[in-house]
Amino acid sequence: MILPIYLYGQPVLRRATEDIDAAYPNLKELISNMYETLEQAEGCGLAAPQIGLSIRLFIVDGTELAEDYPECAGFKQAFINPEIIGTSEETVCYAEGCLSLPGISETVVRPEKIRIRYQDEHFQEHEEEFGGFAARIIQHEYDHLEGNVFTDKISPIRRQFVKGKLTNIAKGKTSARYRTKH
Repeated sequence: MILPIYLYGQPVLRRATEDIDAAYPNLKELISNMYETLEQAEGCGLAAPQIGLSIRLFIVDGTELAEDYPECAGFKQAFINPEIIGTSEETVCYAEGCLSLPGISETVVRPEKIRIRYQDEHFQEHEEEFGGFAARIIQHEYDHLEGNVFTDKISPIRRQFVKGKLTNIAKGKTSARYRTKH
């Protein structure tokens, strides 16, 4: 089932998220619905707050990007209760967009590599290092679990440039090619 994506201005995008456990109701169905929603919206990551849930869950699917970013080959997975436990000193600048902020793209500086501890959809513990674009996707989605969006990471001057667009999104004066909730 395709779920509506909550747009900038929705309070759930700024709330702290809660850990979940294996007893979380209909988790397998939720993850399946998130993948279907992500595919329909043509994105590469989706966090639970973006579908109205304040839980520590996000999914990624970078498989379509593998030709340009080899580290994304086969990169399709769920991250439950993730915690970024390390980042590289080396950073990379890259333009980012977000399904919750349609029509906005800005350059964001992020660590090139990260180390993350998380559980998969079977609640198996993992600790892995990711680099390149895969690391960027994870960091972007992780930010949603912390109540942040990518425009929080841009320079104050750039934030002034996008302020009007953000206001329009929050007021429902924007559209997207996918199902949304204003």
